[in-house]
Amino acid sequence: MARVLTGIQSSGRQHLGNILGAIRPAIALANQPKNDSFLFIADLHSLTTIKDAELRKENVLATAAAWLACGLDTDKSCFYLQSDIVECTELTWYLNCFTPYPMLANAHSFKDKADNLSDVNAGLFDYPVLMASDIILYDANEVPVGKDQRQHLEITRDIAKAVNHQYKDEVFVVPEAKISESVMTIPGSDGRKMSKSYGNVIDVFLPKKKLKKQVMSVVTDSTPLEDPKDPDTCNVFALYSLLASEEEIAVMRQNYLGGNYGFGHAKMALFELILSEFETERTRFDELMANPEYIWNELKKGADKARPIAQNTIKRVRNVMGY
Repeated sequence: MARVLTGIQSSGRQHLGNILGAIRPAIALANQPKNDSFLFIADLHSLTTIKDAELRKENVLATAAAWLACGLDTDKSCFYLQSDIVECTELTWYLNCFTPYPMLANAHSFKDKADNLSDVNAGLFDYPVLMASDIILYDANEVPVGKDQRQHLEITRDIAKAVNHQYKDEVFVVPEAKISESVMTIPGSDGRKMSKSYGNVIDVFLPKKKLKKQVMSVVTDSTPLEDPKDPDTCNVFALYSLLASEEEIAVMRQNYLGGNYGFGHAKMALFELILSEFETERTRFDELMANPEYIWNELKKGADKARPIAQNTIKRVRNVMGY
């Protein structure tokens, strides 16, 4: 049985890109009997950018609610909050002492912001080591990551190997990156990759009026209503195609090519499709957000399963390092 670990960002609410690119694939992996699935909400990581305590709690609740609403079965997986496992930060210090400075200076998470060093805190610089601790702490065999996280997984592997080499012992399991070349890149409302940092998301859990406003804000060109339109260059069509059936996509394509079909019509069709596709999830999300105690209990249940494994790893590390 392979232990598969996935980290979930809580820097904001989960959006359509998260659902299609991460949540649904991770739940599918968790449902496979051959996998021992660990899924955690990375609330310690979020402190590098979010200092507001109440906002961070709200983000954690909304993130957990989104995963539970999308069908995550906590009996088939270990679903927990990163900060509930204090061993994670202890291990981070040990790993820091085996991590060379140039490795962190070359990490994308730092280099992307290195032009303005006054905005870079030590937590952001050390982000890859905390991520390594997240993984190594639970003896994870496989870590599904996007191509943009490949480097951080390589850093994790290098640190684990360095400790194993130093103590001539298999102190840590060296994880493998599980990178799917078929993972979808979900376009945002402006055509770029959908991302909280770009502010171009579609939050399917919003109330209808707010959700409609997001959908209607999707950028299109200025082709007149009566003219044919190219579906293959349209953000609305791209998003519609991710959710619709083949038959629905074919009809929408003909609407574009036939003319007398405006982008406003297409956006309304996308909006109605989202409401239909996520009707159950939207209802469940609202129920969960109205009952935060249930969410906290689910996360505590997961932490209670994860903690003994983390404690065993720390005991092993302390032993070989002489503590």
